[in-house]
Amino acid sequence: MSENLDRQAIAALRRSYGEVGLSSITANPFELFHLWLKEAVENPLIVEANAMVLSTVDGEQPVARTVLLKDVTDTFTFFTNYNSRKAEHIAKNDHVSLLFPWFAMERQVIVLGTAKKVSREASDAYFQSRPWGSQIGAWSSEQSADLNSRDELELRFAEFAKKFPQGSPVPTPPHWGGYAVVPTSIEFWQGRYSRLHDRVRYIASDSGTTGWNVKRVNP
Repeated sequence: MSENLDRQAIAALRRSYGEVGLSSITANPFELFHLWLKEAVENPLIVEANAMVLSTVDGEQPVARTVLLKDVTDTFTFFTNYNSRKAEHIAKNDHVSLLFPWFAMERQVIVLGTAKKVSREASDAYFQSRPWGSQIGAWSSEQSADLNSRDELELRFAEFAKKFPQGSPVPTPPHWGGYAVVPTSIEFWQGRYSRLHDRVRYIASDSGTTGWNVKRVNP
């Protein structure tokens, strides 16, 4: 087993960022986001370009986890169990943040906004597009609840697999669905040399209905 890095070694970890800056600044942040997402999808060094870190607030304690972006229009949509810890937090405080960490491209996007449940029709439509195993998994997992053993989870999966055999329709669980994050701020970060990074922040005017205010921010 290798030895742990000492404090000095950790402090010395750094890399030089590239010369390519953020030159294409669009009037609408979603145009730039779609461009960056496409480039992230096409980059072989990025495993899941649609992975995003969702942060919620539990009282005064922020909590972060990774979820998957499944739609982007003028909102950012993800799906989850409505009985999960994240859903419990959102029910009490719908203010959230999203972080797209595209490290291989020296980029990140930070979204601040509010999370609202999508329609049942939208949740059903996406659920029916999922692989059978993922559909059964949504029925099997009591997400965020304590689990006595792995066997308990596997047993529930087997029970629902028997109830909804592969090839038969699997209904959407009533406790499962989507959230759309309505952004109030979208910030694009591009790594640059000498830590003179590019940061461009879009602030929604009147909740985004009358356009966006765009400003550069010090790195």
